[in-house]
Amino acid sequence: MRILTLEDLEIFQHVAREGGVLRAAEVLNRVPSNITTRIKRFEARLGQRLFRRQGRGLVLTDTGRKLLAHADRLLQQADEVEADMRGGRVSSRLCLGSLESAAAARLPPVLSAFHARNPDVAVELKTGSTAALLEMLQHSEIEAAFVSEPFETTNLTGMPVFEEQLVLITGRDWQPVSGPGDLVDQTVVAFPHGCSYRRCLVEWLASAGVSPRRFMDLGSYHAIIACVAAGAGAAIVPESVLALASGNDVQRHALPEQLTNNRTHLVWQGGPSRSLQSLIERLQA
Repeated sequence: MRILTLEDLEIFQHVAREGGVLRAAEVLNRVPSNITTRIKRFEARLGQRLFRRQGRGLVLTDTGRKLLAHADRLLQQADEVEADMRGGRVSSRLCLGSLESAAAARLPPVLSAFHARNPDVAVELKTGSTAALLEMLQHSEIEAAFVSEPFETTNLTGMPVFEEQLVLITGRDWQPVSGPGDLVDQTVVAFPHGCSYRRCLVEWLASAGVSPRRFMDLGSYHAIIACVAAGAGAAIVPESVLALASGNDVQRHALPEQLTNNRTHLVWQGGPSRSLQSLIERLQA
């Protein structure tokens, strides 16, 4: 006899998403005591704690986060099955994460084509660094993410989807940069920690025993390119992003082949929902 029911999963999902019993009870139109009892019984049947108290709310345990990924997928599939049996179409949501560079330069035509084929799927896109996106994925805040090399994954499935050419940029008045030694005591302009491109630049400098004088952490490519053009330091950016930055007054410098060639991957955990599978097929095409 199964210890999981769709109703259990739906209640659990709402408590997880709403961050507590009271808000979940309002959404589900149930009394809070009923929600509390159902969650306790569910945890007892599973033999696992799914939530822990934090302040006035509830947060997921590691087991709860793992279950939430399954719950999201199973409830979505249940909606899809019901729609199929009724001969209708199901409205659903596909929550994706992406690097800012991919969101700006690569995804617009992909998402446009996806929307044309899946008009009933609402796409939500969150941007962040590779590290931040992988953390969101592990916590089931997104269903899949577009991340860049290098990155480490556990229990994730993925595939390369975009080829990127990275380029080093500096202000116009800089001397040519032929190696890491030319950046001794210079400032690196980059996204905060967790950015794969920043990691590539730091590892390249470290390979020659070079350390940046300091880092200027910025939150957008527009700001990074503008500060580099003003002479603030050096940065690594994808050529695709630089091509979108109109009027940028920067100098490009070639990087070693192993550094300039980079790939963006789509990664996800567990079996993909129908919506995600449709996106995967679009990318493969």
